[in-house]
Amino acid sequence: MSGWRLVLKAEPALRVDLRGVTPAALAGKSSAEAEGLLVGHGNVRVPLAEFFKLSATQEEDALDFDGDLSRFDRVGWQLAGGRIRVEGNVGHHAGEGMSAGELSVKGSAGLLAACEMAGGVFTVQGDVDDFAASALPGSMDGMRGGTFVVLGKAGARFADRMRRGSAVVHGDTGDFPGSRMVAGTVAIGGRAGAHAGFGMRRGSIVLAAGSAAVQVPPTFVPALGAADVIWQLLARDLAVLGGPFVGLEKKRIARHLGDLAADGKGELLIAS
Repeated sequence: MSGWRLVLKAEPALRVDLRGVTPAALAGKSSAEAEGLLVGHGNVRVPLAEFFKLSATQEEDALDFDGDLSRFDRVGWQLAGGRIRVEGNVGHHAGEGMSAGELSVKGSAGLLAACEMAGGVFTVQGDVDDFAASALPGSMDGMRGGTFVVLGKAGARFADRMRRGSAVVHGDTGDFPGSRMVAGTVAIGGRAGAHAGFGMRRGSIVLAAGSAAVQVPPTFVPALGAADVIWQLLARDLAVLGGPFVGLEKKRIARHLGDLAADGKGELLIAS
């Protein structure tokens, strides 16, 4: 038995830091050892069993959380393999720095979800708060790889300082989506907030809902060259994510280049 199921007992009085609670950290441990794993609760560290009822499972390299983890931060922090599934919401910094594996949240996530993510697949079935797929305060690099998919809406500064990977949101975003991007792909199925692509240097922002879903900043200009082949490849990759991206390869695009105020060579691809 190499997997674990963790059922929430009750909502904690203070926020709990679950960094270090990964499939690799619990692999091969006895029930007593797993229950005794220390996690942060306020300014003290307490055993994991204070908050969860743990039971071993047959699924290899897997953790299953059952319950509303809105007050539990850093779920899947620096995940480097295996699978974590959450039946409920999660707190802030979910999936921060993950480099491999799979993280699935069947609820919503707080601030800085997928922050500085470098690999793996992270899926949120609900909404995410501000600064998802972005950088920690003071850091120059945001998301660096992997695939981050949000089936709901995203807050402000989605994919800020993104350097690599794919960040996809099926619904609307807040202001400054794809701001200060260096590279990578951002795809938005709903309406984009104000200042899309602000300060971006390179990379692509795809707007699947058409020109009414975005206000093109004045520092972006229409592209003169065709990009039909590249668009077909990109659109087909996004189409497998379903929702507003189905049939995207059949649509035409209006392509705008910028942000010229930052000497940028990024692009806004507006499907129609």
